Amino acid sequence: MESPATESDLFAFLDSLDIPHQTYSHPAVFTVEEAQAIRNRLPNAASMGHSKNLFVRDKKKKHALVVAGEDQTINLKDLSSTIDMGRLSFASPERLMVFLGVEPGSVTPFALFNAYRVHQPDQPVIKVVLDETLMSCNTVCFHPLHNAATTAIAPQNLVKFIKACGFDPQIINLQT
Repeated sequence: MESPATESDLFAFLDSLDIPHQTYSHPAVFTVEEAQAIRNRLPNAASMGHSKNLFVRDKKKKHALVVAGEDQTINLKDLSSTIDMGRLSFASPERLMVFLGVEPGSVTPFALFNAYRVHQPDQPVIKVVLDETLMSCNTVCFHPLHNAATTAIAPQNLVKFIKACGFDPQIINLQT
């Protein structure tokens, strides 16, 4: 893989798509719990949709990026049938870097920009699944390719971004 995109590369791409975004720097966080602990630093944090992002694969080496609300419990067995894949497990850190260009703790739908830069946009190798409850928020928040910042955008602009990267996201109910 060529060098992963930087935060500046991502923001330039969002700007080229006329997607408004606001980014807030903070100490690096590696878990939902750590992110919740520093949330008071973000303006209007309580009114934003905060996420957990899972990069999973099945035994046939099909991959999925699953974007869910931070408080959702995700059962991988149930998820596999919901998204029409085989038995799921978390992708390795190596696969995470090869496919999305990010490290564990920094999984984000914005990493699809790295996949877009490496793979042909008309042949995505990653299924993208967005939870409809999270997508019903006015604003949604994700890491901008690293875990020491949070970027907020409108859900419809997240979909616009994902489609510009060559992926057709599925918006489904992930509530169990």
